[in-house]
Amino acid sequence: MKKTLFTSGGVKCNQNNFINGEISLVLDENVNFIKTLFGYPPDLVIRRIQKENNHTLVLMYLSALVDETDINNNILKPLLRENDKYEMELIISIGNISKIQYLNEIKEGLLEGNAILLLDQSTFAYKLQIKGGLNREPSDSKNEISIKGTHQGFVEAATKNIALIRNYLPTTKLTVKSSEIGEEGKTKIFVLFLTEKVDPNIETELLNRLNNTKVNSIVNTGELIKHIEDNPYSPFPQLLLTERPDTAVSHLLEGKFVIVVDHSPNVLIGPTNFLSFFRNIDDCSTRWMIHFIVQILRIGSFFLALVLPAIYIALISYNFSLIPVPLFLSVAESRENVPFSAIVEAMIMEITLEMMREAALRLPSPIGQTMGIAGGIIIGQAAVQAGIVSNIMIIIVSVTAIASFTVPNYDMSLAVRYLRFPMMLLATWFGMVGIIIGLMILLAHILSIRSIGIPYGVSFFPFEIYKLKHFILKYKKENKGDI
Repeated sequence: MKKTLFTSGGVKCNQNNFINGEISLVLDENVNFIKTLFGYPPDLVIRRIQKENNHTLVLMYLSALVDETDINNNILKPLLRENDKYEMELIISIGNISKIQYLNEIKEGLLEGNAILLLDQSTFAYKLQIKGGLNREPSDSKNEISIKGTHQGFVEAATKNIALIRNYLPTTKLTVKSSEIGEEGKTKIFVLFLTEKVDPNIETELLNRLNNTKVNSIVNTGELIKHIEDNPYSPFPQLLLTERPDTAVSHLLEGKFVIVVDHSPNVLIGPTNFLSFFRNIDDCSTRWMIHFIVQILRIGSFFLALVLPAIYIALISYNFSLIPVPLFLSVAESRENVPFSAIVEAMIMEITLEMMREAALRLPSPIGQTMGIAGGIIIGQAAVQAGIVSNIMIIIVSVTAIASFTVPNYDMSLAVRYLRFPMMLLATWFGMVGIIIGLMILLAHILSIRSIGIPYGVSFFPFEIYKLKHFILKYKKENKGDI
């Protein structure tokens, strides 16, 4: 029989009937309600303690939000030592203990990072303030810089990353499903989503893909992508990789899924579309007009980085009649001593630029930054003086590099950096017609691929007026359910 890795958390209870009710005398009724309310998440820990005279205590907490060492030392050990005749405030050695009598208070206490102690045959419970799961020094996101966003980034521990997300979304509607993937090295995988906002069909499709992933082990999040994306041979990323909790939460609120892989400081977000990779968390706090201009700038930079070297080659090799006469004379003068054709000249500089980028990434940060700036200036000046390339080629390569850096997502930036090489070849063979053919092929490819079953180009094709309103005014179509 085939093993199902990701399973649902059971049938949802009618929350409206119970959430404002009082704690029941029957201990199991309270426990089952809380488990069902939270959707049986893997980080909800329930510990039963059997005392004398058949009295039972239940301690529950969200492991991602508390310090389990403190729980063991200051709660569990004292409870296991004492008999039934005790006062809770005298036994448990933590700072703040309060009595609660409503189920809603249990829910809020757990989401706030407290432990809850339930007693059999009792209409009240104890809320034990023992936070600690998030008490750590926040680490800045190194690859996704934000001006107005938070200075927190995901870490290598999946439970800590779930805690960061729960800190933004303290709601029982946040569903967490978990499993392990890998035949030899077992890697924990967590799928997070807001139950009332996601499409059930997409949920089923995503969980089926994860269930069918057969690998020896998953080392990092990026390795998981190729096993669950729709088109692994496409140059375009189909799942968004982020190391920012606020970015993950903003996508959860839009009805998307977040996949957390243990031992990885990045999470996966899906399904996505083409324009998702041109967004930045700062866009949420930017005025609509500035947001619109910046979005146009990013998309324009994407196409500029894609076709600018190809346009240079096409104009020099085929369509030189399109160049204004004064500019044509200037370009001809700068290329007078260059022994190579336009394609060879462009290839030399583009490959050199990619080599410097790769070297700067692998070197320590201070050395890499220095090498990138100094190396570019020195090599460019020396190449011009030696007559290997022209002045105009240095300008073209520099503008292309700056345009590629404007794309906020690293994976999309990589795609445009390497797609410009086939565009340059098409320009060499067919001129401007070749560039148009290349753009049409890319557009057809974008419209043909999917992200977890959702069309990749859904944000702009087919064209609908509300999509334009969303793009310009940051309008978001309301999903069912409130957080």
